[in-house]
Amino acid sequence: MSMHLSDTATLRGAFVCELRRADGALIERIEEANLIVNGAKDQLARLVGGSVEGRHITHIGFGVGASAASPSNIGLTGAFWKPITSVSYPATGQVAFAWSLSTAEANGMAITEFGLRCADGTLFARKVRNPIHKSDDLSLTGSWTIIF
Repeated sequence: MSMHLSDTATLRGAFVCELRRADGALIERIEEANLIVNGAKDQLARLVGGSVEGRHITHIGFGVGASAASPSNIGLTGAFWKPITSVSYPATGQVAFAWSLSTAEANGMAITEFGLRCADGTLFARKVRNPIHKSDDLSLTGSWTIIF
């Protein structure tokens, strides 16, 4: 008797972003999938193998690049990087990274891409979308969940 095991789940991401005016009024809520890039696979392989230094996700980036997301992406264009606000584990096989961009940050940028970066600088995930024109009366908050 032979047993065939199959796991069809793929590594994926769920990106959530809320745009708010300075008074807290919600302008838009964005919920979209994102691309997990090849750098993530290398990070996870090394982590499982015991090489843990610098492998964890520490930053979210906001960039101005317009090229389509690709597994070979290694960075963002003209990026503003900031530390992740918090990490949680909402369900089995999930890790969520909370983040925010205040009214005082990245003003004047036409944000077209978002990215998650590991402590060693490796890009883990990238998301491209229509521009968000960042100004001092606009804040962004959200979460980025990686699903295994």
